[in-house]
Amino acid sequence: MIFIKKLKTLLIIAAAAALVCTAALLIINGIVKHSAMPYILTDSEVSGGFDCILILGCGVYGDRPSHMLEDRLLTGTALYPAAAPKLLMSGDNSRDDYNEVAVMRDFAIGKNVPAEDIFMDHAGFSTYESMYRARDIFGAERVLIVTQNYHLYRAVYDARALGLDAYGVGADLREYRGQSFRDLREILARVKDFVWCIFEPKPTYLGESIPINGIGNAANN
Repeated sequence: MIFIKKLKTLLIIAAAAALVCTAALLIINGIVKHSAMPYILTDSEVSGGFDCILILGCGVYGDRPSHMLEDRLLTGTALYPAAAPKLLMSGDNSRDDYNEVAVMRDFAIGKNVPAEDIFMDHAGFSTYESMYRARDIFGAERVLIVTQNYHLYRAVYDARALGLDAYGVGADLREYRGQSFRDLREILARVKDFVWCIFEPKPTYLGESIPINGIGNAANN
């Protein structure tokens, strides 16, 4: 009997803890989405005056962008130069054989964007780090973020929590396989970034300043 009572107590505690965690997840997700929503624009709502269009990295296959990244690049390059005079490509270049930002740069050049207007953030290893580095390395103040809608809430939230005057445009030009999994993972990612934006840990790398109002080649090594 004692064992059964203890087991019931443990089950009640576990159920209560699960409810609290679920409630916390839902509340934080609601905060992130509600906070970012007013700053998410359609293409037709975008006007000029941004320091840069910040295109967030995604998977690449050799020298080819994934479908999601291609759509981000198509959306971002279409907004250039009316929305901003510079593009900031932020992605993962953590290995010699994997370079998201080089693929992004080459794609933009192929869309007739001059190399001097393209800045490359090789250490954009996460959404939070991309925003932190846009502020502290590239000196951006007013940015237009381009990524898929599910990701845009968190990107805009992170940027504004870090003091950037940030707006976002969705790049959903097609349906993407595995989206249900990404939506689920994004819930946890929003909670993580919500906490990070409170404590503001430094990104993996910082480095020397590369002003976004300068010449892009300085960042293209």
